[in-house]
Amino acid sequence: MKIVIQKVKEAKVIVDSESVGAIQEGFMLLVGIEVDDDERDIQKAADKIAQIRLFEDTDGKMNRSIQDVGGKILSISQFTLAADARKGNRPSFIGAMRPELANEYFEQFNAKLRAHGIEVQTGKFQHHMNVILDNDGPVTVILTIKDGKVI
Repeated sequence: MKIVIQKVKEAKVIVDSESVGAIQEGFMLLVGIEVDDDERDIQKAADKIAQIRLFEDTDGKMNRSIQDVGGKILSISQFTLAADARKGNRPSFIGAMRPELANEYFEQFNAKLRAHGIEVQTGKFQHHMNVILDNDGPVTVILTIKDGKVI
């Protein structure tokens, strides 16, 4: 499982000229679910994102979590994070989980984030989406999770 976390002042996702999700301060997540991912990975990812400290405290240090600041999440499914571009010029996406199961895991992941008390907006699975964001900092962190561990 690969997740790109971007701390944002605001973010929104547009599908077919319609805004389907929008947040103010928080995280915009690109979520890539891979063939070998399981429920341990989903839980670890949700727990890590809920607790990771990327927001500044009064001393200007990244010492506060999204829960501490009352932030929101815009979560976008992103199968292209599973791309393998080692050979040739056209990436292979064979490492991405099949769409039916990936959507189920994506929904479980978002539910686990909500269980932490975080408001989560999403795009539309398997639709062309335009994501617009104001990256704050910019702060961007990439998580890779395998076998229930951040690696």
